[in-house]
Amino acid sequence: MALRLVSDFDLGKDVLPWLRAQRAALVAAGAGGGGPGVLENNYESLRVLNVERNGNIIYTYKDDKGNVFFGLYDYQTKQNEHLYTFEKDLQVVSCSVNRERTLLAASLVQAAKEGRRNELQPGSRCLTLLVEIHPINNVKVLKAVDSYIWVQFLYPQVESHPLPENHLLLTSEEKYIEQLHIQVTQEDGNRVVIKNSGHLPRQRVAEDFVWAQWDMSEQRLYYIDLKKSRSVLKCIQFYADEHFSLMFEAPLDVSLSDSGFKLVNFGYDDLQDQEKLSKHPTLCVFTNHTGSLCVCYCPNFDSWEQITYSVLYFHKGHGKTFTATLGHVDSRVTKGITFLSLDYYVAVYLPGHFFHLLNIQHPDLICHSLFLTGNSEVIDMLPHSPLQSLSGSLVLDWGSGKLYRALLNQSYLLEFLWNTRLDCEKLALLHCVLSCGRDPRRLEAKIIQWISENISACHSFDLIQEFIIASSYWSIYPETSNMDKLLPYSSLLTWDTEIPGITLVTEEIPLPLMKVHSFKGYWEKLNSNLEYVKYSKPHLHYNNSVVRREWHSLISEEKKGKRRSTVYVRNILDNAIKVISNLEARNLEPRLTPLLQEEDNHQRLLMGLMVSELKDHLLRHLQGVEKKKIEQMVLDYVSKLLDLICQILEASWRKHNLHPWVLHFNRRASAAEFAVFHIMTRILEATNSLFLPLPPGRHTRWREYVLIGNLLYTQHNT
Repeated sequence: MALRLVSDFDLGKDVLPWLRAQRAALVAAGAGGGGPGVLENNYESLRVLNVERNGNIIYTYKDDKGNVFFGLYDYQTKQNEHLYTFEKDLQVVSCSVNRERTLLAASLVQAAKEGRRNELQPGSRCLTLLVEIHPINNVKVLKAVDSYIWVQFLYPQVESHPLPENHLLLTSEEKYIEQLHIQVTQEDGNRVVIKNSGHLPRQRVAEDFVWAQWDMSEQRLYYIDLKKSRSVLKCIQFYADEHFSLMFEAPLDVSLSDSGFKLVNFGYDDLQDQEKLSKHPTLCVFTNHTGSLCVCYCPNFDSWEQITYSVLYFHKGHGKTFTATLGHVDSRVTKGITFLSLDYYVAVYLPGHFFHLLNIQHPDLICHSLFLTGNSEVIDMLPHSPLQSLSGSLVLDWGSGKLYRALLNQSYLLEFLWNTRLDCEKLALLHCVLSCGRDPRRLEAKIIQWISENISACHSFDLIQEFIIASSYWSIYPETSNMDKLLPYSSLLTWDTEIPGITLVTEEIPLPLMKVHSFKGYWEKLNSNLEYVKYSKPHLHYNNSVVRREWHSLISEEKKGKRRSTVYVRNILDNAIKVISNLEARNLEPRLTPLLQEEDNHQRLLMGLMVSELKDHLLRHLQGVEKKKIEQMVLDYVSKLLDLICQILEASWRKHNLHPWVLHFNRRASAAEFAVFHIMTRILEATNSLFLPLPPGRHTRWREYVLIGNLLYTQHNT
């Protein structure tokens, strides 16, 4: 499977055994069956309610009498804790606990059973409570209304000491969100009580919205309101104190009704009919640490033959609308579409039909994204029950109560890379594998092995070029932000070949209007991305055009006997010495190939010029990065380019069991020698068109090797 779901939590394994042990202990103590854990006849009532920012999971269950129990699974200690028991037969809408586990907020509705008396206050359908649970003490009614309420404590990232004030969000079915400020104090030692229980200050955060999403990891609220029938996406950032800010507004060209109401990531919601989800628009927002902002949207299904969905890449200034063929007309869509966040990718999954892995860092060319359809592995890749993508690549299966961490399956992707025949899939898989970033040396060795077996199997792009450029990019990309704008990601600038099973339309979209003027962290990166889209035309990706002109000028002057400034040439050659030293430090084992053995003034000039030009390029555009760090990044980048070429040659030499000094030209070439010459030819072609330096070789005659090798092969076959 392209995705690997690593289980982080399972109700059946992490909670149920504890509950049974609690029940057994109570029975043994003669307390009867009235304590937490009475589940022998009520297993189905156990379900996850919420996942808090610190990873703690809140769940609920009922005993045989219908009493509602709230429990917490500590993600760090892997221990369970009983929080509170509500001794009435009610249905839980929502629940949240504060960071210190001293306050619990819950909203409940009347259980759907005929003939039962109303357990709530007269005239109310939903009861929202705030409970002191350290120890269990007072219960305060926050709301007793006729509309559903969802609760969520804010989790500021501060030191571990208890906070004097807690902040609670109340989201109403009446389309408003307010924040409550709850002061707490300690009495009689460790007893925590609400200080201002008589009057809890409230602030209106949002109103008149038709859709909202909570980001528990980053403490952000996204919501959409309709202004003159136009959808506007807004984002509010909450901070450690009671302060919050409206960060941006962005117009959306999506169809939402003002009579509808949809919440995403506000906890478990069994009030909606899950079977009807596919009939309603699906919309979610994803961000990552690079400053990306994606809105994924799928409108109502209007055909059983195809499905249309859109991804708006706000950080790139454009959106793409995809139309995927669903295959057989009788293959009905019974489950809704799922969008999953996977760091540098967003996955679009329709059970039984297709899996689309979208590259959100470099979405311009469709060939950099992977579209899979029409085989059993795609159909069975993920659970068919409703999935919810949480922050940090977490995926919650509400139906089974399992929490997963979704990761790209590097082993599967590599295997797929070996077996696929489509150029578009080879290209997308190559980039997917390299983005995983796990054990790069081993990964590069496997890719080089694949390249050597498929050197002539790609017709839409040059395998060696793409590997060298992409692998060098990923080796340096994590060093600092904005590298995706400054270094080439791919050797391709266009892609016109059709991708089987899917079509797309690309459109420019209005950029979000930032509502604040001081940025930190993610917001600084997003703002930088938006500024780049606004003002950086043409693109700032580095290329060797200036190096090409300067190198040819230096070689021409050398042939004519002219001499450039000695200091200038010495600096360039010193750059080359640093690169070679950096390259040799990467690999202390002796090389089989006759590279880096002798002087090669022309290649060293090219190497040194590339270092000089790339350093100037990064210094111009990387703001706030130390010059020393940039110089080291440049050395690492150029060294990586050369190291990859050396690795390709080393692999070919080793594969054919050639002696380091076997390349003599006083006899006919063997098949093994010609195979090596062929690889050298393809390397030469790849580097020539990109004007990349080559590792200095024995007698420095790369081109002579290739020419003579081809001549020997011709003689061998005549």
